[in-house]
Amino acid sequence: MEISVILTSYNYEKYIKEVINSVLNQTFTDFELIIVDDCSSDNSAEIIKSFNDDRIKFIQNDKNYGLKYSIKKAIQIAQGKWIAFLESDDLWISKALETRLKYAEKYPNVGIIFNDVEEFGDEEWLEAVKNNFIRTRKILNKMIFPKKIFYNINVHNLIMTFSSVMIKREYFENLNFNTPIDTLLDWWIYIHITYLTDAFYIKEKLTKWRQHRQSYILRKKQPTFKFANIEAYFDVYKTYQLNISFLPFLLFSIFIMLLNRLKFYYVVIIRKIKDILHIKKRKSPLFNDNNYI
Repeated sequence: MEISVILTSYNYEKYIKEVINSVLNQTFTDFELIIVDDCSSDNSAEIIKSFNDDRIKFIQNDKNYGLKYSIKKAIQIAQGKWIAFLESDDLWISKALETRLKYAEKYPNVGIIFNDVEEFGDEEWLEAVKNNFIRTRKILNKMIFPKKIFYNINVHNLIMTFSSVMIKREYFENLNFNTPIDTLLDWWIYIHITYLTDAFYIKEKLTKWRQHRQSYILRKKQPTFKFANIEAYFDVYKTYQLNISFLPFLLFSIFIMLLNRLKFYYVVIIRKIKDILHIKKRKSPLFNDNNYI
């Protein structure tokens, strides 16, 4: 089998049927679809069970374990040469797998392939994150692929969503999944795997990335001083016993992350002061419901 598609679900009955159909309607058909429902309290599991397709393997957790547990569980039973991830609120265009596999065959030494995305959904949220998309594409378009991007994703995750990536299964065999922040598991994985292999970026928008305020990362994220990316680099440093020349890069990454965090809290403080003084603030969904990004 060529590709194992992993789809994790938690309380996404609103989207899950459309998401599964976007996989089953792929022009490339030699895949298995492993769906792990993380003990949803809505009707997600019933919707998943309603599909009658031999390519679907359904796992239902007995309690809510979180993303890294569900992903690891799915990878353990995956049979494909490649692992493709799809989040339970995103979509693929029909030729997504076919196109990725074409480049996988063209560049056999590449172990991680990812593509551009079409963002859609909540208009206010799209406006709030627009500059981040622009910046990411600008960086990627300057790069020549295939390329080792291990040193390029230290402070900014260039792979925009888990739903846009496909990774050779062999690189998961000895992977440490112990990310300190469950919602940033993807970044943790990319840092470990890009140390070992080249990446290739497809400029086509093969993934439709849904932007909305009830996404997994916004429902789960809490204010924290932990940096999953920095801890991932520390783990790579220890695992592969990198020499001391790696430390300046690591220290620089820590400095930039701390600076970015200070900038964020500066904005938070200014907004609080404006609240106290009854000064009108610039409207931003980034600060609704005490979400910290």
